[in-house]
Amino acid sequence: MQQILAIFLTVFLAELGDKTQLATVLFATDKQQSPWIIFLAAASALVASTAIAVVLGTMAERYLTMIPLKLIAGIAS
Repeated sequence: MQQILAIFLTVFLAELGDKTQLATVLFATDKQQSPWIIFLAAASALVASTAIAVVLGTMAERYLTMIPLKLIAGIAS
């Protein structure tokens, strides 16, 4: 449970005030759109992008374990 809370808080705080949230606010100002449709579309987009990130992270972990982390850190800096 503590792990889930840590992940939730990290992602929640990272998403506050970002471009995605601002775009959603702009869509919500349109009186012709249902707030529920905007919520469902935005939530679905976030779920889909998170699913892609998890899949890519899982795949990267499989290949990155073969490369020493010091090498990766050295290349990145």
